[in-house]
Amino acid sequence: MTSAAFHDDPLVLGPYSFGSRLLAGTGKFKDNAETLEALTASGAEVVTVAVRRVNLKAGTDGNLFDLLSGRFQLLPNTAGCFTADDAVRTCHLARELLGEKHGRMVKLEVIGDAKTLFPDGAATVEAAAKLVKDGFIVLPYITDDPVLALRCQDAGCAAVMPLAAPIGSGLGMRNPYNIRIILEQARVPVIVDAGVGTASDAALVMELGCHGVLMNTAIALAKEPVWMAEAMRDAVRAGRMAFKAGRIPRKLHASASSPLDGLVGT
Repeated sequence: MTSAAFHDDPLVLGPYSFGSRLLAGTGKFKDNAETLEALTASGAEVVTVAVRRVNLKAGTDGNLFDLLSGRFQLLPNTAGCFTADDAVRTCHLARELLGEKHGRMVKLEVIGDAKTLFPDGAATVEAAAKLVKDGFIVLPYITDDPVLALRCQDAGCAAVMPLAAPIGSGLGMRNPYNIRIILEQARVPVIVDAGVGTASDAALVMELGCHGVLMNTAIALAKEPVWMAEAMRDAVRAGRMAFKAGRIPRKLHASASSPLDGLVGT
């Protein structure tokens, strides 16, 4: 693969195609100026916005729609929803508020536990099926359960988004084996969502073969969010390139870079 071929490697989500495989959240920044600076530094083309928690109404003071819509593809999410019906209503509200361009592709979250923010798998599949039927491009936040990932694919989701670790924990990928199984059986992109803490976590996720990473806390709550955004941008790119390049096999013993056979004088 040539360098040019690597760069022609878009992330395809339904009818959309993106050059960056880093998706970024918009919450927890200190103000809108920092939000915009960090998101720009991240190189992300898709940014998530919480329909129930932020002001997205165009033309109002401090709204994120005017700040971001001309620069990024917005991905409204259903954060704060605890039932399938609530999540479906929130997605319809997002489409009405943001229009087809920014309101058709949605990040589906149906929370099952308020403390851990783990998703409710059954309710997520139920909501996903309804939303797909209603014409949405659905990206569901799920646990790292291979069976649940299959159910979401069967429901028509455009990607699956298993967590690496609990939301905001920064623990990195806790169960790479389940993620590998999800990847092996995936018919749609696999985007790790939640749990990434630093650049090495993002690179590892991508080296495993995931198609993208979505993060918010790791950037927004870093000591220097803009620097961390740049680090995450480069880590995601490096991890993807390493995966495509193909790593050498792991070996217990040394393997000389310069073989001893055929040395002068032997």
